[in-house]
Amino acid sequence: MTLVLALKWGEDGVLVSSDSRVTLGPVSYETRKVHPIVLVKDGDGIPIAVAGGAGDAALVKQAYVLCDKILKELALKEWGGKTPSFKQFRDAVRRIEGLLISRFRELRQQGIEPEFRMILASVSPEGEVSIYLFDDRGLAEPVHDNPGFAVIGRGFYTGGNLLLRLLGYTPEESHEMDLGALSAFIIDVVSEVDPTVGPFVGESYYMRVKDGKVLLGPLKEEAIKEYKEKVKRRKELIRRIWRLLDIAGEEVLKMIEELEALKRT
Repeated sequence: MTLVLALKWGEDGVLVSSDSRVTLGPVSYETRKVHPIVLVKDGDGIPIAVAGGAGDAALVKQAYVLCDKILKELALKEWGGKTPSFKQFRDAVRRIEGLLISRFRELRQQGIEPEFRMILASVSPEGEVSIYLFDDRGLAEPVHDNPGFAVIGRGFYTGGNLLLRLLGYTPEESHEMDLGALSAFIIDVVSEVDPTVGPFVGESYYMRVKDGKVLLGPLKEEAIKEYKEKVKRRKELIRRIWRLLDIAGEEVLKMIEELEALKRT
């Protein structure tokens, strides 16, 4: 069980974040759940995609190996050693989908019911974001246009989806939000009520286009500390504003509107 989020950030970026806790019955341990796929060519790292999985750890790892193999082979043989275009990535996802469907069919024939969810995301050199959501049948659904994000794992049901909507995330307005802080906040808050979800410890990868180049990288240590502090402050602010609304709701609303107007000017 886990909590993985993939959020479209502006027009040309995607952020994939996760907790790091795995729970098997009474046993819990930490592991990496976000898997960057990078082709190393002539000493340079070429970003291809980012994957995040939930469910049976063995199946998730097998899916990562499969994605690595197919995407890197295509990058070398058909994509000219470059990050795939939107259409190229879509076609690659269909190949991965076919192999996962076959794999899961075999498991069911052996009496094994797969527990599996995976997010696979990429950003083309033209700045087009792709986010695909794989289910336990192996089928891949494109979610980059609607709803523009994906949330998987038990944490989806114990607060992840609720908090995402309550805090007002939309792909259209995401350029005005600090999605790093938002992801860290959601993971931390859900971890307080769901013992199968661990707190945010910095497992987050951001893929984007900058100055015409596709970049992919993890959060740096200083950014992790900054986000943890932001989460702490925002939790306290939300609690205090909630109390103030009970005693001075109209005044609080007016002050917020004045601050919003000041920011716009």
